[in-house]
Amino acid sequence: MVSKASVTEEKREDLEGKDFDRKYRQIALFLGGTPRYRHFKTQGNPVMRFCKVFVAAFRKWNFKVLPNAEDLYELDAHTYSKTGRRMISHTKGLMFLDKAATISIISDYDERNLCTVTQVEEVKCILRLLPIWICTIMYSVVFTQMASLFVEQGAAMNTTIGRFHISPASMSVFDIISVVSFIIIYRRVISPFIIRLRNKDLTELQRMGIGLILAISAMVTAGTVEIFRLKYAKGYYKNFENASSLSIFWQVPQYMLIGASEVFMYVGQLEFFNGQAPDGLKTFGSALCMLSMSFGNYTSSVIVTMIMKITTRNNMPGWIPENLNEGHLERFFFLLAALTAVDFMVYMFYASSYKYIQPEESKEANNAKNEENMEV
Repeated sequence: MVSKASVTEEKREDLEGKDFDRKYRQIALFLGGTPRYRHFKTQGNPVMRFCKVFVAAFRKWNFKVLPNAEDLYELDAHTYSKTGRRMISHTKGLMFLDKAATISIISDYDERNLCTVTQVEEVKCILRLLPIWICTIMYSVVFTQMASLFVEQGAAMNTTIGRFHISPASMSVFDIISVVSFIIIYRRVISPFIIRLRNKDLTELQRMGIGLILAISAMVTAGTVEIFRLKYAKGYYKNFENASSLSIFWQVPQYMLIGASEVFMYVGQLEFFNGQAPDGLKTFGSALCMLSMSFGNYTSSVIVTMIMKITTRNNMPGWIPENLNEGHLERFFFLLAALTAVDFMVYMFYASSYKYIQPEESKEANNAKNEENMEV
């Protein structure tokens, strides 16, 4: 008769053998694909290139730049193609940086004191991205509430359906449903309709602006739900039976709005920063997206701390006390909506004046296309 211990030992050895085989296959696939991976050549230290532009511009602070920018130093497109970079056309604005590419005398062809137009435009590009990036931080503050105060609000609502208890944290599933749904709706319905209407799709900046508007709507909706939650509140809510009689499913619209805003903001943000980042700095564009989320979390913590310090004076419970029925969470949501609205207005100013970088080859392609249209 086979003992139970021996059977268990055989199963354990069988599982360990399968686990070893799976890891062996994974290692084999990794080693097999490594030689075929396309490695891109590095294009030097971008920090040094940036510093060089500022140093060269500072040394030539008393130089004058001609309006037509004909006296600026630049290499030909063939030279850039050898290094895998693209030549960027000169743009107006931030003219003090153009001094780094100004040629004064023949001896000024010194690499320490002279930069190309493309190098200068790379720095301009990063400086123009920063205001847009700063404006996206407030959106991340709004997005953070979905995993914090939305859950606290849901815990103070009626979380039962018959005999079933719904976890407030599980309501984020409606955010996921909204993201998946709006991606399909945008690609299949909204985008084709806009293209037929105006012969082109929405730009990344326009989509990010729509994301901010939806974020404002989400905060207004959350504040409105909180007003009705307080209206139906029953006192202290250490368990869900003593919470407000308002159903937790009234939170669905605010979760859906947050999900819709993600489709417009985060997708557009990633495409915008990656597309506008200069060659060799594509990872910088992705890093800006991650930094926006991180700074949003920190900013949210700072705002909550400041609000609690201000609203808990004179022994007041504050806006966000332990017992939400004694506080005013709706005021906090409306405050975030107001701050996001101000952020949206600042964003509109910088987005409307933003100048997209245009590589030389794409500029020539556009000119050729325009000539063909004129011939037709």
